[in-house]
Amino acid sequence: MKVENLTLTNFNGREFKIHNYMLANIGDLVTPMHPLAIVIPGGSFDHLSKREGEPVALAFNNRGFNSVVMEYNLVQEGDIYPDAGLDVLTTVKYFRERAAKYNIDPEKIVTIGFSAGGHVASIANAMANAHDYQQKYGFKAAAVRPNKTILGYPLINIEKIGFDVPDDEEDLVPDDQFLKDSSTGVTRETPATFIFHAWDDPMVLVTNTLEYIKALHAKEVPCEVHIFNKGGHGFSLARTDMVIKDREFQDNPHAGHWFDLAIEWLNSEWGK
Repeated sequence: MKVENLTLTNFNGREFKIHNYMLANIGDLVTPMHPLAIVIPGGSFDHLSKREGEPVALAFNNRGFNSVVMEYNLVQEGDIYPDAGLDVLTTVKYFRERAAKYNIDPEKIVTIGFSAGGHVASIANAMANAHDYQQKYGFKAAAVRPNKTILGYPLINIEKIGFDVPDDEEDLVPDDQFLKDSSTGVTRETPATFIFHAWDDPMVLVTNTLEYIKALHAKEVPCEVHIFNKGGHGFSLARTDMVIKDREFQDNPHAGHWFDLAIEWLNSEWGK
């Protein structure tokens, strides 16, 4: 495996970092080109969860994907948007244009967003299809839009969280409803989407997922959804080796099935 740390510049001139985990070329494979997983961690917009970054990227590597962990701008740097969404679109474009170099199938690029990262991933999809953003930032939807999206306990509507936004961060919450609620940006061109969430999530309420799948259904966008009875918030891969002290709920083999289910879903979408 080749590991790279790169700095890219998004469509708004902002620099951001990505961490690449690329499978080695091991000879005459029947399928030499790999899908690409772009992992977008959560972290309440003020940090990036390590549990939702490299471990997830490596899990996808183990299933034949090349993978990337993307760092988007946080509240400490000012307004979250538009840059966080543009970071995603820039990353997609970067690897689609260099698919041959990295042995990537340019038609199998998947974004995976957790929690706040789910908001970033779904906003990026909305931006990719919005003519105003295309014209302002000079990109074409076909170049920047991922082929599929996976959302884990995603924040969709910033007003549907289970806690109050701190007073010193209120002015960083977008006023624009398009950016506040990513379900408003769903179109028929939105990538087919896989979503998993826990019914008892106290932080990002499950109503976020319900709102988003309603929007996907209205636009006839293919979708698969798994709502687990228990899991709380932030369970990532839900493995024993990734449990934080005093958060034993994160060891949840049942909710951890999301990963295999997501791989099965991708294979079914790709005709395997």
